[in-house]
Amino acid sequence: MTDRVCLVTGASRGIGAASARELAGRGHRVVVNHRDSAAEADAVAQDVRAAGGHALVAQGDVTDPGEVTRLVDTVAAQWGRLDVMVHNAMTPFPVTSFAELTWEQLGSKLDQEMRAAYLLTHAVVPGMIERRYGRLVYLSTGLARRPRAGMIALGVAKAALDSFVRYVADEVAPHGVTANVVAPSTVEDTAVSGRLSDELKEQLAAATPMRRLARPEDVARTVAYFAGDDGGFTTGSWAPVNGGLIMP
Repeated sequence: MTDRVCLVTGASRGIGAASARELAGRGHRVVVNHRDSAAEADAVAQDVRAAGGHALVAQGDVTDPGEVTRLVDTVAAQWGRLDVMVHNAMTPFPVTSFAELTWEQLGSKLDQEMRAAYLLTHAVVPGMIERRYGRLVYLSTGLARRPRAGMIALGVAKAALDSFVRYVADEVAPHGVTANVVAPSTVEDTAVSGRLSDELKEQLAAATPMRRLARPEDVARTVAYFAGDDGGFTTGSWAPVNGGLIMP
C-alpha cells in the first residue's frame, strides 16, 4: 500500500532530504522535519510537490518533549495519522580521542541521542499499536561497530541507539509494528562528512570494496525498504549501507 504518512526527522538536507524525496516518489505523504533550517526544508517540500507528491514542513527540536508532542500533533491534524517514522536527525558530537574526551562531552551526546529516540518513539508508537501498523526506521552508523579515530562519542551513542531499537522491535512486533536500523558508512554531502578532510574521505573510499563513499540516495533506498510493506516481516535488524566496508 502506498499513501502512508511518513515523518522524516532532520529532513532538510543529506540523508533526511533524500529519504523524504524517495518516500514521496514511492507514493507516500512526507513530513519534512527540521529544527532551524526552514529554507532548506521548504526546498525539499517544493521538490516533492513539483514531482506530484504531498509534503508538509514541520519545525521541531526532537530533543524537546513539548516540541515532539507538537510535531506529532501537527501531523495528526494535517493527515489524521502517522504510519512511518524515520529518525534521522543528528545531534551534535565532539570529534576527539578518548584521552581528550570529557565525561560532559560523552554524556551530553548520549543524553541527546537517546532522548530524541525515546521521545519520538514514545510519541508515535501508541497510535501505531492502535492501528496495528507502523514502521520505525532509525539512522545509525557503522562506527557503532567499527571504531575510527576521533569518533568515539558518535560511535558509542549510536551503539546505544542500536540496542534501544532491538528492545523496541521485540516489544512492538506483536502489534504489527517493525523497528529497524539503517547504518551507513561515511556518506557524501552530510554534516558528518563535512567535518572530514578530503584526504581522509579519499582514504575511506579507497578502503571500501566498492571504491566510493555512500551517497544519500543509497541510504534513502534502504530506508524506503524498511518504511514500506516489502520489509513488513523484517524487524530488529541492523542494515549496513557501506559498499562492503563492514560485513557483519
